[in-house]
Amino acid sequence: MSHVHQLIWFRQDLRIRDHAALWHATQAGSCIAIAIVSPEQWQQHDDAPIKIEFYLRQLQHLKHELAAFNIPLIIVTVQHWQHIPEFFENLFKHIHFQHVYANIELGVNELKRDHDTQRMLNRHQKDLILLNDRTLFPATSIRNQSNLPYQVFGAFKKTCYQRLQHGLPQCYPTPATQPRITCDFPSLMQTDIEALQHHYAAKFNPSCMDTWNIGETHALHLLDQFIDEKLTDYKNERDLPALSGTSQLSAYLNIGIISIRQCIQALFRQQQGDFIIQSEGQQTWLDELLWREFYQHILFDFPKVSRHLPFKPSTQNIGWRNDPIGLEKWQQGQTGIPIVDAGMRQLLATGWMHNRVRMICAMFLSKNLLIDWRKGEQWFMQHLIDGDLAANNGGWQWCASTGTDAAPYFRIFNPVNQSQKFDPHGDYIRKWLPELVDLDDKSIHEPYAKNAVKRLNYPVPIVDLKTSRVRAIETFRAYLHEAICNANKL
Repeated sequence: MSHVHQLIWFRQDLRIRDHAALWHATQAGSCIAIAIVSPEQWQQHDDAPIKIEFYLRQLQHLKHELAAFNIPLIIVTVQHWQHIPEFFENLFKHIHFQHVYANIELGVNELKRDHDTQRMLNRHQKDLILLNDRTLFPATSIRNQSNLPYQVFGAFKKTCYQRLQHGLPQCYPTPATQPRITCDFPSLMQTDIEALQHHYAAKFNPSCMDTWNIGETHALHLLDQFIDEKLTDYKNERDLPALSGTSQLSAYLNIGIISIRQCIQALFRQQQGDFIIQSEGQQTWLDELLWREFYQHILFDFPKVSRHLPFKPSTQNIGWRNDPIGLEKWQQGQTGIPIVDAGMRQLLATGWMHNRVRMICAMFLSKNLLIDWRKGEQWFMQHLIDGDLAANNGGWQWCASTGTDAAPYFRIFNPVNQSQKFDPHGDYIRKWLPELVDLDDKSIHEPYAKNAVKRLNYPVPIVDLKTSRVRAIETFRAYLHEAICNANKL
């Protein structure tokens, strides 16, 4: 009988360094790696072509890196996750393996996929061994005094701070090179990854790929560069979209080219790994990482957010407007509100948008246009290279006043004021709206105000900001009042 191996199942964790499942699998014996690509599932999840192409490029790179450790990577296609248990059952015929190691994923569909796979493996005296890797703290481990999940970020953050004071999560060692495995894998199990990559690359501007290099070495370089050069001014510059003041690591964190533990260790490197906060920039970025953590825990503890439901039940029946023309103008960056249009065009051109501008665009859609936030959430997922269900949903529900820690419904960003505050000279707007490049620093934020500029190759605003704000407040107030009345009748 041929040698029995361990299987390491790569998912959203395409790296070798600091990889929980990979480390534990290699400690149990010789390993064979497997990655499953699922185009039908990606489509169902609205994953952006640029995100998928980025994933596939990194997957190819990972295959070469694993080969240096004598770990073969098999890349197979299983169109939909519901067929993955059956795939593993058929795999018994070709590979003698003992257990499957993988890192936990917290979405509803991911949990069901793993549950079904676990049951099938258990019937054959095998196990799916799941490790915590995507978050600093395992799901269900951050609880309030009543042993219930937190629903407010501030309290969640406080508990995380207390946990970090006891010691920062440590990175896993890089596995040792294993003896070479001699095994012929059937050709039918091998996916033409390059053809699949080209298929998705054809769906977006190819110049975008130049912006997003792959590889752990590159991601770690970006991390070090951010810590060394940008962290000091991060608190002040992170909200200025014309500057490169953010880490821009979200795409690398999302598919696991870099780990959250590596980020935390780098953040406290100068403190020799002790949890000592010495600057505003350091604390601000830590809080941003903990927002990411918070939304991952919310995704697990409140699975309704995976099912297109608002976190706050009272907002379920908000009277969203059916405005397909307004939605399309928002999607294409043709609303006549420069900061909104600049952000939406940046998204279409690069697959990424500055975080401050994401909030402005999201609140404009859900409040000024009063269009269902789920349509915006979907559009972002369909175009973002860093599209993550937990973070994207959490951000959209915050802006729409339907989620955890949500902005009160009466607090509505004025996009012109936001533009004047965070892009005071209009540099960001000029980059993405060339038709406004010749306007002065004042007019560029609101070109048609007081008829200051009469002729432009740029649309007039599709909505009046003041009256639309009043409309949003009245709509929310009415439906929330109705929800309270209905609850009191029960």
